[in-house]
Amino acid sequence: MDGLLDRAGRPVWALRGLIGYIARAAAHLRPAAVVVGFDCPEDSARRTDYPDYKAHRPAKSADLAEQIAGAPQLLRAAGICTVVPPSYEADDVLASSAELARGRGWRSVLMTSDRDAFALIDDTTSVLRVRNGGFDEAVLVDSAGLVELCGVQSWQYRDYAALRGDPSDNLPGVRRFGSARAARLLAAFGTVDAAWAALDDGDAASVRAAVGEQAAEQLAAPSAREIVERNRRLMRMRADLPMPDLSAARLPLRRSVIRWALSGRGIHLGPSLWALTGEPVPAGTEDVTHELRPWVFRRGMAGSREPTPGQLSLF
Repeated sequence: MDGLLDRAGRPVWALRGLIGYIARAAAHLRPAAVVVGFDCPEDSARRTDYPDYKAHRPAKSADLAEQIAGAPQLLRAAGICTVVPPSYEADDVLASSAELARGRGWRSVLMTSDRDAFALIDDTTSVLRVRNGGFDEAVLVDSAGLVELCGVQSWQYRDYAALRGDPSDNLPGVRRFGSARAARLLAAFGTVDAAWAALDDGDAASVRAAVGEQAAEQLAAPSAREIVERNRRLMRMRADLPMPDLSAARLPLRRSVIRWALSGRGIHLGPSLWALTGEPVPAGTEDVTHELRPWVFRRGMAGSREPTPGQLSLF
């Protein structure tokens, strides 16, 4: 049955969902180019550094694992620029591609469920964060939106996340520091290093004033520095990986190529691929380009977001 199994009896529901997400995002963002990144399936530089990294995650079902393993080949066959970096992750593809786009004078939108990408936000880079509930619950976060959402600037986000920790990656944070207290510390000192400098200079009172006595004591402990340094190291995304030239990622895709590749796996998405193939909006399909405004965390924001020429979408 289409959407469940292909003609060979292989599951395709996750692959179909992935292509659908890419096509729907392209319809909203109208990018000039698309890059898709995947985690390296064989090696992990972060796990070599810290064996407990993501160690708590349950094994994926056989059906899902098979589809993930075959996804890069399918996307490449469809003409979508796809990167699987040796020893690194999709997040590193996001960071490296955003850096490449920035150097070429492009804007970029990073589509991901991982909050670590918030550290990449700047005047040319925003994050389309996919949350539980699917694409309709996605939010587009820019620099102003990040402050409203987390209470920190993007250049502070790695310290914020390192203090708070990331249970999804099995990275504990500093005791007594949740999101709110981490944001208060960074609002007062800018960086966690500046807070440590205050403690080292005997100015514990200013730290206590910002986060309370018990949290200040935890921050002063040697273990806190070890935790934050480890988390910052593992959360830092590589922005210098070798990447394909942006010309290899440009849209539109050839309609015959993408449809042939997808039909070979029993995936038939019909006219929904129009934004990837450069076709007009199909009759009876609403042009959703201007529906991004509700996703932006900014009070009083007026006006809709026009398609941006030279925009790169990264997933």
